[in-house]
Amino acid sequence: MPRDTLTREQIVRTAIELLDAEGLDGLNMRSLGKRLDAAATAMYWHVENKDNLVRLATDEAWGEVDLPDIDALDWRTAAETMATEMYEMISRHAWMVQVLSGYLVYGPNKSRYDDRVLALFEKAGFDETEADQATATIFMFVLGNAVGAAATISLARRLNRGSGDAETRIAETMAQATEVAMQFPTLCKRIEKSTAGTGYNSAPDSSFAFGLATLLDGLADRLDGRK
Repeated sequence: MPRDTLTREQIVRTAIELLDAEGLDGLNMRSLGKRLDAAATAMYWHVENKDNLVRLATDEAWGEVDLPDIDALDWRTAAETMATEMYEMISRHAWMVQVLSGYLVYGPNKSRYDDRVLALFEKAGFDETEADQATATIFMFVLGNAVGAAATISLARRLNRGSGDAETRIAETMAQATEVAMQFPTLCKRIEKSTAGTGYNSAPDSSFAFGLATLLDGLADRLDGRK
């Protein structure tokens, strides 16, 4: 595809597809050019460099987050909606965990999210400093919960590059880890519950919901304490 027929939007969308498939380490201009049937040099013309492309792709992903109308909802429902939307977006794009941990990301979609969440906490009754702290706390909680899913995807991708069946190798590694953990009584009980279909490993989304509810309970208590 000639350079003058490419658009930045095409490159960014294709970069997200490549990132979803190969992760951050798999993103390079040559691989991107192959997907677009274009020379690698054409990528640089539109996006300058890899760091800028990652920033653009990240902000595009933030655009997938549906923001609630904070005037139509109570603050807690709005906060829960925004946190869940962010969690689901990062879960779809596991590479975001690595990006948010190592890149300075910005753009209109990310700023739109930040502006809305700050506004909802201020509307709830928090002062500016507290709104900043509440926003950061929720953000880090969501990001931390997304690490598990991202790690699983990264592990599977890495094992797929090696020899043998990736699922078999993961199962073997998990069996070895379980054997070690079973030597400790509290871990042993948790593993037995997980095997029975209960516990954290069987329902990570439930653990996310529990943790988020606990955080919001704490924020609500701070507001109630002022009454």
